Amino acid sequence: MGQCYGKYEGPEGDDSFNGDGHSVPKTPNSKHGSYNNSNRGSFNNGGASPMRHKASFGSSHPSPRHPSASPLPLYATSPTPSTPRRFFKRPFPPPSPAKHIQSSLVKRHGAKPKDGGSDPESLDNEKPLDKHFRYPKDFMSKYELGHEVGRGHFGHTCYAKIRKGENKGLPVAVKIISKAKVWMTTAIAIEDVRREVKILKALTGHHNLVWFYDACEDDMNVYIVMELCEGGELLDRILSRGGRYTEEDAKIVVQQILSIVAFCHLQGVVHRDLKPENFLFTTKDEHAQLKAIDFGLSDFIKPDERLNDIVGSAYYVAPEVLHRSYSMEADVWSIGVITYILLCGSRPFWARTESGIFRAVLRADPSFEEAPWPSVSAEAKDFVKRLLNKDSRKRMTAAQALTHPWIRNDNVKIPLDIIVYRLVRAYVRATSMRRAALKALSKTLTEDDLFYLQSQFSLLEPSRSGRISFDNFRQALAKNSTEAMKEARVFEILNSMNSLSHKKMDFTEFSAAAISVHQLEGTDRWERHARAAYDIFDKEGNRVISVEELAHEVGLATTVPAQVFHEWLRHSDGCASCLNHSLLVIDEEGGDLFGTLNWE
Repeated sequence: MGQCYGKYEGPEGDDSFNGDGHSVPKTPNSKHGSYNNSNRGSFNNGGASPMRHKASFGSSHPSPRHPSASPLPLYATSPTPSTPRRFFKRPFPPPSPAKHIQSSLVKRHGAKPKDGGSDPESLDNEKPLDKHFRYPKDFMSKYELGHEVGRGHFGHTCYAKIRKGENKGLPVAVKIISKAKVWMTTAIAIEDVRREVKILKALTGHHNLVWFYDACEDDMNVYIVMELCEGGELLDRILSRGGRYTEEDAKIVVQQILSIVAFCHLQGVVHRDLKPENFLFTTKDEHAQLKAIDFGLSDFIKPDERLNDIVGSAYYVAPEVLHRSYSMEADVWSIGVITYILLCGSRPFWARTESGIFRAVLRADPSFEEAPWPSVSAEAKDFVKRLLNKDSRKRMTAAQALTHPWIRNDNVKIPLDIIVYRLVRAYVRATSMRRAALKALSKTLTEDDLFYLQSQFSLLEPSRSGRISFDNFRQALAKNSTEAMKEARVFEILNSMNSLSHKKMDFTEFSAAAISVHQLEGTDRWERHARAAYDIFDKEGNRVISVEELAHEVGLATTVPAQVFHEWLRHSDGCASCLNHSLLVIDEEGGDLFGTLNWE
C-alpha cells in the first residue's frame, strides 16, 4: 500500500519504466528489495468511489471516471488499435509525473498532518481515532530485529529472528507500519491494516502464500511477522533473463500464480494488486518456490458482490476496474498481463502517462504479431487471449486456466471453482427450456472442456452411482473452508441451491449445469458449438424447430398444446424459429433467453 508523491524531474520524453508502469524515485529511501511495501505503481481514483477508498497512486492525469461520465469510449473502435511495445530496461529513470489528489487524501488519510508527523487535526470535531489493534504488545521480547530489507510509503520491512519457542532462531520478515504517519490517520486506513492481517492469518498455509506468523503492536508501530523470502522479486528474475521466460519456464511460474489466486477466490478473497513485484521466490535457487505477498489492497468479496473502488497498479488493472464494477475476474486479467510479459518481455498495454495506460487498457488490443509471438505456440497465445478478454464474463477463472491445454500438468492440483456453484444455482432455477438448451450445448463440448468439468465433478465426490446432490456441494465447501470463507460469507451461496436437496445429478447433467455460455462465446470455436447444439434441436434438418421437437427436448408430452411455447413460436406456421433460427442459450446470471447466432 502506498501513496506516491512523485514529481517529474527527468528528461522530457523518457519512456523507460519499471515493471509496474511507473519509474522508481532515485532517493535514499527507494530500495528495490525483496519486501517493498510501497506497492509501486498502485493508484487511487481520487477518492471518488463511494464504496471503498483503497489507497494509492494519485496522478496529475485523472483516472477514468464512471462510464456514464467518461470521455473515453467504452468499447474499442474498429479496427482495434494495439499498444506499442516497451521492454523493461535498467537503470530506472526518475519518477513519472504524479500528484496526489487532495480529495482522496482527505477522505482516506485525513487532513495534512502537523509538523513532526503527529495525528492530523480532527475533521468536523470528530473524536480521536482508536489506533489500538488489540494485538500483543510483546514484540521486542519475542523477536530480535535486524537490518532493513525493503521500504515503502506505508512503512518498511526488516529482517528479524524469533527469540523463543519452537521456532527459536528462525529468520523472519517484519513489516513495520508506523501509527504516527499520514497513512494511519483515518478509520479507513486503520481498517486496511486490520483487514490485511485478517486475510494473511485466514489464508496462511497455502504453499504459494507467504506464511503469516504473528501481528504485534506498541504505542508507535504495528508489526506484521511473515515468512522471509530471500530469492527476490519475480520482476528481478524476468529482468535477469533478459526480459522474458521460455514457454516451459513461464508455465511453472504461471501455474503457481494461478494456484494461489484460485485458492484466494474460493475463499472469497480478491487480491487486486497482482504484479511481478508482489511475488517473491523463497530462495535464490533457479527453481525456488514462488510466494504471493502484500495483501494490503485485498478484500473479502461476498457472493454476487461487485466492487467499485479503483485500486491496483496501472499496467495490470482490468478494464472493469476502471468502469467501477468488478469482481474476482479482475485478478485473472492481471495474471494475463503477467503471462504476456513472461512470454515476450514487453507489456501488453503501454503509455507514457497513467491516463494513457488506462486508455490503452480500455481501447487497445495486445499485439501478437511482433517478435517473439510468431514463434510462440498457438496454445500459449490462446491462453493469454482468454485471460485478456476485455469482457470479464468471457475470461477463464483461475481454476479453469489450470486445466488449459497449454498449462495443464498432472502434478498440479486443480482446486474447487466457486463459479461452478453460481452456474449450477442458475441452472436449477432455470426453466425447462433453458436447461434443455444447455444440455444440447453440453453435448458439443471438446475433450479439453470436459477435462475441467470432470475435475470439478470429482472434487464434489460423487456417490458410487456417479451422482451428486446438495450434500456434495455443501461438504466440498466445508472441506475447503477457512476463516476467510466465513468472513466473505461464501456459504450463503448454498442457501439459494436448496432446490438441489431433492435432486441428484449425474455427470451429463452436471456438464450442462456448469457450462458458462459467455466463456464459450469467448473462444474461436463458439460458432461450431452453437451450430452443433442447434442441430440437436433441429431433428429434421430444416433449420426450424417444431413444437413436437421442442416438447421432446424439454421432456414434455409431444401432445402438449402449442400455447405452452407461445413466446418461442413463429406464429406464421406454428414452428419455433428460435429468434430467426438462432440458438437459444441461457445467461448464467438468470437472464432471459437470447439468440446468439443468426443463420440468415
